[in-house]
Amino acid sequence: MIEYFKLALSKYAQFTGRSRRSEYWYFFLVNMILSYGLQGLAMATEMSIFGILAAVVGLALLIPGIAVAVRRLHDIGRSGWWLLIALVPLVGIFVLLYWLATDSQPGANEYGPNPKTGEAADITSHLVD
Repeated sequence: MIEYFKLALSKYAQFTGRSRRSEYWYFFLVNMILSYGLQGLAMATEMSIFGILAAVVGLALLIPGIAVAVRRLHDIGRSGWWLLIALVPLVGIFVLLYWLATDSQPGANEYGPNPKTGEAADITSHLVD
């Protein structure tokens, strides 16, 4: 799990290429654990330092979160601009969630080789998607 989080962070602002489902969802999970954990500490201890730290972590992870989502959309053959579909009331977020959970497009596509089977499956080749 942490390997995927580190992998997403190592591609901090890389909006090209493809990312596997596991890279996106593990990044999302660790991001939520950090954010909600720090916010919970801020509320439980009434110490504003944890609230400030939660805001700093959230801002620091905003760009890599967008970048990994764009690469995830590339993995299914969609442009990163499709992230904006989340702004469509009621249905947009559900369509985006469906796409983010969809399996990789087999083989290479216009955004690069399949990260599951191509040369991009470097350190994560031993993990199961």
